[in-house]
Amino acid sequence: MIDFIQRVVVTQKSTMLLESERYTFDVDVNLSKTDIKTLIQDLYGVQVVAVNTHRLPRRKTRFGGVKTRTKRAIIRLKNGDTLPIFD
Repeated sequence: MIDFIQRVVVTQKSTMLLESERYTFDVDVNLSKTDIKTLIQDLYGVQVVAVNTHRLPRRKTRFGGVKTRTKRAIIRLKNGDTLPIFD
């Protein structure tokens, strides 16, 4: 189950979103919004209000290869809920 969440995204935009209780993750491309919602709720025990997703473009590597596409999920939690990985 934890294999579906690839990494926590820490960028300037994602740290600004932390103030409004929105957390950003790179997730498996095949997950739907409802799958991501139930995964986060079961894994961390918080209530998810909304899930926004977008797919990042493929990137060229230095030696002519191509990195695969990833899906980024921005998750908004109920007021007062926080994820323990950001405490």
